[in-house]
Amino acid sequence: MKSLLLFMMTFALSAGSVYDFKMTSIDGSEIDFGTYKGKNLLIVNVASKCGYTPQYEDLQELHEKYGDKVTILGFPANNFGGQEPGTNLQIAEFCKANYGVAFQMFEKISVKGSDQHPLYKFLKDKSGKEPSWNFCKYLVKADGSVKFYASGVNPIEIVEDL
Repeated sequence: MKSLLLFMMTFALSAGSVYDFKMTSIDGSEIDFGTYKGKNLLIVNVASKCGYTPQYEDLQELHEKYGDKVTILGFPANNFGGQEPGTNLQIAEFCKANYGVAFQMFEKISVKGSDQHPLYKFLKDKSGKEPSWNFCKYLVKADGSVKFYASGVNPIEIVEDL
């Protein structure tokens, strides 16, 4: 565990761009973020049992209406109030059945704390902000700039910043 944490910290420090990351999708396949190069990304830490969970619907609408302008990437996390207790399979089934989620979802990770995933360490370093609750959002523009949005910001409002 100690060596994994050291590796994660080293990778986060060496990553020069969000496009340097490789992540595991919710179905277990590896996604190379290099394939997103030149695109705007909206990275969101999500949870199935949160007051903000209905934002899945807004994220899906954003994906459908503005998918040519922004790529939605969902990261389940159980860091806040134990509101994402499910397995990756349970999360995927919940999202599809309740919200018709078709945007890219990833395996459950930690977005805060001593086991914070390197991606979220990178986003925190670039934006100066760390997730304070579920459904915090990071808009990574094609130019590499990163903007943070709190949980209460409706994903549809982010269109104005694209």
